[in-house]
Amino acid sequence: MRNQSVLISGASVAGPALAYWLDRYGFDVTVVERAPELRPGGQAVDFKGATHRTVLERMGIWAEIQAHRTGTTDTVFVDAEGRRVGFMSGDFTGGDVEILRGDLARIMYKKTLGSCEYRFGDSITALTETAAGVHVEFASGAAGTFDLVFGADGIHSRVRRLAFGPEAQFVAHLGHYYCVAGASPWQAEQTGPRERVTAYGFNAPGRLAVSGGAKAQQLYMFAAPELDYDRDDIAAQRRLVAERYAGLGWEVPRMLTEMAEFDDFYLDSLSQVRMRATGYTRGRVALVGDSAYGNTLGGFGTGLAVVGAYVLAGELALAAGDHRAAFARYDEIMRRYAKIAGNANAGKFLAPRTARGIKLRNWFLGSRMWALMAKFGDNAANDIDLLDYPALVRGR
Repeated sequence: MRNQSVLISGASVAGPALAYWLDRYGFDVTVVERAPELRPGGQAVDFKGATHRTVLERMGIWAEIQAHRTGTTDTVFVDAEGRRVGFMSGDFTGGDVEILRGDLARIMYKKTLGSCEYRFGDSITALTETAAGVHVEFASGAAGTFDLVFGADGIHSRVRRLAFGPEAQFVAHLGHYYCVAGASPWQAEQTGPRERVTAYGFNAPGRLAVSGGAKAQQLYMFAAPELDYDRDDIAAQRRLVAERYAGLGWEVPRMLTEMAEFDDFYLDSLSQVRMRATGYTRGRVALVGDSAYGNTLGGFGTGLAVVGAYVLAGELALAAGDHRAAFARYDEIMRRYAKIAGNANAGKFLAPRTARGIKLRNWFLGSRMWALMAKFGDNAANDIDLLDYPALVRGR
């Protein structure tokens, strides 16, 4: 096996998934994560269709995901007086199974903890490809050389910036921001069936506020050009959201008061990563998950991350570590499959910029077209010729 020492940046979903498969195929895996520990909670993510389930079953985690799934969340849209004006079924938006991102990361982390090295509280600051591999420098001051480096560090990937170029070359702002505040009521230790729950959403032009549900206690989404704010200054981000929603009716004043007290808070842009033309690999570096084909709240990100990790590791194992051959195959396969992320823009749909747009959205939700669109999404999630890499590697 060539190229045995590998470094993965990111320990959310794509990183631990890739670590699992690479470790299973005999690679020496190190995972570096900027956060001081695994991030708990987070918004709910979902899987849909036979392809996603097959990969999760081959990882041996499907049953545990089922045991920690969240409840199905229906969303009722209301006007300022609380009267129902629209309805979005959780059957169409939650996939076959939905789980908190933090719970999913913890499940995958446990599968790899005994055999992979995790370095929390550190991050990559420099990459230099040499004849011997990739020389990596870390924020902690440490350094080392690895045969291969993988960026699984999200839409704002540092690995992508260091190996491919500035974020602006590959990430398009979609005109909206979203904020998740307050931990989901579903805790990691809960098991057994989840009940169906209802969230309530209120729209004003260019803004959406959602209260309740299984995903998080609050969700905000608002239209805005690219904003210049400190991604590490949570207090300033809370003020930014409060300013955007100041003066709105319904239950928004109560929500903003509660938001100020929540420990769980996350604000980011709705953005799309566009790398299909260039491919997801360069030299000894490859990207997987949102860093390669992310589309915020597009509905396919977590499934793409898990399938992409499975394909990338499988191709490396089939090629006996020959990264040139494996990366070429990975690019070819994922360029086609990543099309499912498409050009969907959740912001335009959930937070239309005009009152007329809000009315059209509510009409659409009540039409048959909505069900047909959901069916198309389910079919797209299975649009890949998924190889049985574990069996192929064993029989090689």
